[in-house]
Amino acid sequence: MTQAEPQAFDHPPRPLAQRLGAILWPSFFAAGVSTMVFFAFIDPLELRDISFVDWEINRELGYTIGFFMFWLATAASSLFTWILLRPASRFNRPLE
Repeated sequence: MTQAEPQAFDHPPRPLAQRLGAILWPSFFAAGVSTMVFFAFIDPLELRDISFVDWEINRELGYTIGFFMFWLATAASSLFTWILLRPASRFNRPLE
């Protein structure tokens, strides 16, 4: 009995819009939830007073900066997950 060689099957690369959407949309959602939870307990003006006293930051700007900071952190997490889940067959040749 001969052992059949496994077939090399690889999915074609995804379009750029799909890859960006898979990274940015979940991170946008997570950043929105994180912002709501964080600012339910922390006032942006009090945070400014203990961190950036000389800056003129109002509440709306504090919420905006906080949201984008959370979005950056969660997008980095999603990007790292995407990098780890890429198929190895695209980067490694089969052994001879």
